Amino acid sequence: MANVKLSGVSKAYGTATILHGVDLEIRDGEFMVFVGPSGCGKSTLLRVIAGLEDITNGSLTINDRLVNDVPPAERGIAMVFQSYALYPHMSLYDNMAFGLQLAKVPKDEIDRAVQQAAKILNIEHLLQRKPKDLSGGQRQRVAIGRAIVRKPEVFLFDEPLSNLDAALRVRMRYEFAKLHEELKTTMVYVTHDQVEAMTLADRIVVLNVGRVEQVGTPLELYEHPDNLFVAGFIGSPRMNFILVELLQASAQEALVQLGNGAQIRCEVDASRAKPGDKLTLGVRPEHLTTQGTENRIEVGVTFVENLGSTTHAYCDFPGMEEALTCELGGGTRVRAGTRLSLCLPAEKTYLFNATGQAMRRHVAQEL
Repeated sequence: MANVKLSGVSKAYGTATILHGVDLEIRDGEFMVFVGPSGCGKSTLLRVIAGLEDITNGSLTINDRLVNDVPPAERGIAMVFQSYALYPHMSLYDNMAFGLQLAKVPKDEIDRAVQQAAKILNIEHLLQRKPKDLSGGQRQRVAIGRAIVRKPEVFLFDEPLSNLDAALRVRMRYEFAKLHEELKTTMVYVTHDQVEAMTLADRIVVLNVGRVEQVGTPLELYEHPDNLFVAGFIGSPRMNFILVELLQASAQEALVQLGNGAQIRCEVDASRAKPGDKLTLGVRPEHLTTQGTENRIEVGVTFVENLGSTTHAYCDFPGMEEALTCELGGGTRVRAGTRLSLCLPAEKTYLFNATGQAMRRHVAQEL
């Protein structure tokens, strides 16, 4: 196992800077997930750790050893790509053993390593088959097994489940979690799927245009996003954002006014704001409720998704660029064209200032 530390790491291609001074420490034995929209730099950051991309500025250490100029093969890492990249003419056994054979590892040692990896991945009965005889999930297991036999200090995964269908991705998430629990090795995993990030990670790094927006546990990012970007990216359906004006402010709460004149009380520390400030009110779809008397708003339903266990109602509301999304119980009977009266619980609301930074919730709400 090993820790990975990046200090002021930048990556540029000519005049185009892809990574901007990334500072990050990945702890020994941690499952760290990089997540963000397409083009945010998450795969580039992973390739920098792997040594497949040179660092323009900054330093990178693995297990407290500076590796800026160390070749990938000597960094103690193994990488699993989106593409399985298996040799079609070789059996699964030979695919997993090939790297060790090139390194002239003794035959009995290779056999032990391959059999052990196959047992961990539950593919012992497939070792004599060719890749064409396997499903996508089985091929991905072989690619992971090829990495396991090298006994790396750090595993790197670049969107390994993106080629699989939805049902298989769910199953493979469980397999990855079980693999980390068994190997207890440092793992760094890249995905654009926030569900994968939330279910797998010890901690998540949210990236945006080459910058780290926030690092934290899944629940920290969900409950206490630092800014509008993180609040909107983490959570599905995404958080609702409504433009508001601040009426009253204190260290315990804020009173804001919506575009339709309704007033909403928010339990946040608004001591740095002043009446008249233009703010953004945030509320998650799952926190909107038809129960309660405070902070009520009236909305018109325009579209309904009945998903069985839940119902998503999309509603018109002034001050929003997109429809207001409300997540209700699966048994809720609501149709497009009807009106809903919704409550925004004060303790579940968020406020963001003009620069997009979140106002912290009052301490009493975090205990």
